[in-house]
Amino acid sequence: MRPLASILRNIPPSKIIDSTIEYSKYITLDLSINNQHLTGRKSGNSADFEKYITDYLKKNNAEVAFGGYIEGRTLYQRSSIFNNDSMPERNIHIGLDLWIKAGTPVLAALDGRIHSFKNNVGLGDYGPTIILEHEIENQKFYTLYGHLSLESIEGINVGDFYKKGEYLANIGNSEVNGDYAPHLHFQIIKNIEHYWGDYPGVCNTKDLNFYIENCPDPNLLLKIT
Repeated sequence: MRPLASILRNIPPSKIIDSTIEYSKYITLDLSINNQHLTGRKSGNSADFEKYITDYLKKNNAEVAFGGYIEGRTLYQRSSIFNNDSMPERNIHIGLDLWIKAGTPVLAALDGRIHSFKNNVGLGDYGPTIILEHEIENQKFYTLYGHLSLESIEGINVGDFYKKGEYLANIGNSEVNGDYAPHLHFQIIKNIEHYWGDYPGVCNTKDLNFYIENCPDPNLLLKIT
């Protein structure tokens, strides 16, 4: 059986937001602790952070800012979901973020069925989330779409089938997406275990090797760069 990473590399590129936007209009965005321009104020306030993203895109004549796989960030420190006394701090992002305006269409990365969906409420959480189940070469795996609009999880059902590139959802705003600037969190998951409508998108250093193995780089599939 071929490793999932090898399978993903050989699949034609998948666009998961507005298919009319060419990859030439995408630009990388560094949200790591090394970004000297990203102050605590910008990352802690969704309005300020949204302005930061908008200005960054305009300055670079781009429409989508992307990045964040295995990126250590400070922006999670404001939320007890990631930073509390009962567990090691989680601050390493294990999906890929695509930053663009709220309402942007989200597309299915591959043919698949809805495995689960849920509104993960709370500061710093996903908000509305959809997980699709896929099977290629007898291997099951999953793609997670987080920070969606509330309308995205209305009128859908577990088992609903979507073709690759088919409209799936819309990107939500800060009022429903965990209080972030609008973006899509996209993640590939090999073994989803017991999770339903949710799966960790941020981990701690101790568990990083496990998540690198269980959550391959989404760009293997998207092929943005």
